[in-house]
Amino acid sequence: MLTLVPEHCREILLLAAHCDDLPIGAGGTLLELCRARPGLRVTALVLSGGGTGREAEERAALPAFCPKAELDLTVLDLPDGRLPGHWERAKAALEDLRRRCDPDLVFAPAPHDAHQDHRGLARLVPTVFRDHLTLGYEILKWESDLAQPAVFVPLTEETVREKTDLLHAHYPSQRARGWFDEETFRGLARVRGVQCQSRYAEAFHAAKLAIGVSAGVHSLF
Repeated sequence: MLTLVPEHCREILLLAAHCDDLPIGAGGTLLELCRARPGLRVTALVLSGGGTGREAEERAALPAFCPKAELDLTVLDLPDGRLPGHWERAKAALEDLRRRCDPDLVFAPAPHDAHQDHRGLARLVPTVFRDHLTLGYEILKWESDLAQPAVFVPLTEETVREKTDLLHAHYPSQRARGWFDEETFRGLARVRGVQCQSRYAEAFHAAKLAIGVSAGVHSLF
């Protein structure tokens, strides 16, 4: 198994359609990445939830999931479930981000996600961040849309426990949902861990990945 270590990562971009998508899909990875690189620049954009209690939850949660990082979070107020009808505004928000950041790594929804907001954002990302390594995170829900990933981030049991505890502490609005529980988060992490010879892991989808360093070529790895 090939292991890639992003030793030179200075800045990451986090993209989500909804508050809580990022911590659910990549919370363990963020905890370990940010702790390993104090001062990491983290720019985050969430398309919906602005001006509601969901934004308040997100503004309390993301700093906890990005310890020791320089976090810049924007939460817009696009209506939940209506991204296809607000395509231009979402595209403009991404283009504004591109003008003010040049991330080494982008976390975004997986392009096969069945939720129209997740899928729509995933399709927008490569139209703006065309030359960037993008990892698509997965969110387990009632739709049968999980696909087999190819990128794995092994996680310790302590990190998985911390991720689960933080999700329950910071997103009380989601606790009544049938899938929002410790068994869901730990169960998927256990399956992905088995697939990369670890106890636990988070997994991601990458459409294009370049490995290596040559003259004039910038490489994260």
